[in-house]
Amino acid sequence: MGILNKLFATAAMAIGLASASLAQADEMDDILKRGELIVAVQTQGAPVSFIDKNGKQTGLAVELARMMAEDLGVKITFQDYDWKGLIPALLSGKVDMIAADMTPTPQRASQLLFSRPMFYEETVGVALKDSPYTKWEDLNKSGLSLGSTQASSYSDAIKKYLPDATLKEFSGGTAAVAQALSAGRLDGLVSDLGNVSNFLNDFDNLKLLDGIVVKNPLSFAVRPDAFHLKMWLDNYVELTTSDKRLETLVNYWWNTTEWEKDHK
Repeated sequence: MGILNKLFATAAMAIGLASASLAQADEMDDILKRGELIVAVQTQGAPVSFIDKNGKQTGLAVELARMMAEDLGVKITFQDYDWKGLIPALLSGKVDMIAADMTPTPQRASQLLFSRPMFYEETVGVALKDSPYTKWEDLNKSGLSLGSTQASSYSDAIKKYLPDATLKEFSGGTAAVAQALSAGRLDGLVSDLGNVSNFLNDFDNLKLLDGIVVKNPLSFAVRPDAFHLKMWLDNYVELTTSDKRLETLVNYWWNTTEWEKDHK
């Protein structure tokens, strides 16, 4: 065999080994063979992910993941983490994907693959009803303490758009932030409109401030080598957008408070 033929043979063998390795590492094949989709959630923030009055994990992200598993013909297992634990759980291989209201920021996208946006959030400001603040820009003052969920896009929004205020982060989800504001331990908070609509009903001394701080896409996340699963998620967004199932879920959980009578 000539040198050129040997080089072609070596290259072909390398491609074959790489293909075999990729096939073995296919996340979607693993899920189908296992018959189980393992999903990381953070059940501390209605209406996206929470424990309802019957002790059941539910919410927009949870029910969307449950629908995915049903369409795949596999069972679903949820693993609950606090917000900061979601990405480490995924990267360590404990779960197949993250189903949460996670924004695909440049920093996160450098570690993970994100699906096409499942839905979009409108980030807004909240203050006490008896405060003098009327719009979210009023919170950008030195001496004011603003709360948000730890390591969240809401914290990023405060740093970027309300830099004169002092950021205080909470690990217990948006409910913990709202409770701190209601108790007077904060001057305001920043969160998404879905969560805000929920806790404005729970805390009657809070008010929504005028305007939208920023509008963010929210996506599901997989490991950086899980190309097949990422493409499947993208296709699923396209499919469920076409047949309006995604719109139905988003309207029920995100755009209205209809879910409260069923789950609170």
